[in-house]
Amino acid sequence: MLNYMFSLMLLLMINKEVKMQDFSHISFRGNWDYTKNSLYYLGQINATMSAISITPLLPDYHRQLLHISLQKGARATTAIEGNTLTEEEIEEIQNGKSLPPSKEYQEIEVKNILEAYTKIRNDIILENKSDLISPDLIKRFNYMVGKNLGEHFGGNPGQFRSRNVFVGTYKAPDYEDVPELINKLCKFLRNEFHYDKGQKFGSAIIEAIITHVYLEWIHPFEDGNGRTGRLLEFYLLLRAGNPDIASHVLSNHYNNTRIEYYRQLDKANKSGNLSEFIEYALLGFRDGLMNIITIIQTNLLTIAWQKLVYDMFSDINYRVQNVFKRKRRTLLHLPIFKELSMDEIFFQNAELSKEYASLSKMTLKRELEEFLQMKLLVKSDGDKYRANIGLLVQQSPLRKITNNIYDGF
Repeated sequence: MLNYMFSLMLLLMINKEVKMQDFSHISFRGNWDYTKNSLYYLGQINATMSAISITPLLPDYHRQLLHISLQKGARATTAIEGNTLTEEEIEEIQNGKSLPPSKEYQEIEVKNILEAYTKIRNDIILENKSDLISPDLIKRFNYMVGKNLGEHFGGNPGQFRSRNVFVGTYKAPDYEDVPELINKLCKFLRNEFHYDKGQKFGSAIIEAIITHVYLEWIHPFEDGNGRTGRLLEFYLLLRAGNPDIASHVLSNHYNNTRIEYYRQLDKANKSGNLSEFIEYALLGFRDGLMNIITIIQTNLLTIAWQKLVYDMFSDINYRVQNVFKRKRRTLLHLPIFKELSMDEIFFQNAELSKEYASLSKMTLKRELEEFLQMKLLVKSDGDKYRANIGLLVQQSPLRKITNNIYDGF
């Protein structure tokens, strides 16, 4: 009897070892190196993140950027999984409108992500709540992803899968091993990245990327694994101090480079080495943050331009107040990164168009010439006008960046 029991235990151990060999790439070791490019990108990310974090934003503009950020993030992470809703349709969802019944399940998918983003943001930023990654947290995020989708979600939201699955040609670990693997993942993250002992931001970025990939490898749920992994990534970045207006950056990168995203995942699956995936993710993160800083600088330049216009006109005495206000409004409504013809300036604002129409276009022409004399406008060879933002940046070390902003419009 003892021999039989010993043989049975040995057989179970051998079978367990064979099963584990099927996913030996899930090593729970720091199986990656920091390439020269990765270190360079991390340095740029840290510098850009610091610049974003200390840059003042008007509350209304911050709300606008956050609205767009969550919209882009929700679209990106669902689009990777096949959701075809446009940014305009997601905008309608954010504004409380309903889409046609044929798109109801896609609407719910997006709503789930938007609600999850908002919940995570409020917990971390407003309530100062943050946790270590745990099985319960991972399950909760999957529930957020799949709730209310019914048969359009291929599993029970928030519950580990109860069957074996293939993802393309990739065979996910045996479903019976999922709880153990998730426990090992949580322990690995705690021991490797030390969030509870004062984690540095660079380490937090790597933890977010690693957690995302490991969740794809383990594939603990029957559905929503990709969205859950990217939600964990969002959570970890926000927990580390990533600005909420940059919350969409990595999901957007994965969606915009979808073919490369899957290629890098597959390559990491086969080798078990995450060095190249990390470099790919950091490059996209760096580029996304640079776009954010450009948008913020554009806003700051707009505010500075408006202040300059007010200051310039405060030094001029106008006997006719309506003339003074009209001229000032013309400059304040001028898009500072766009060249406009006189006709385009005439029609750019309904109130101003009506006022100039009661006068004449010659009045506008004379006033534009006056603005040129004041050096508030510059004129191109094609008889187009633009705001002279050189007055704002000619002594600034950011001049090169600002010129690049202008070149992009």
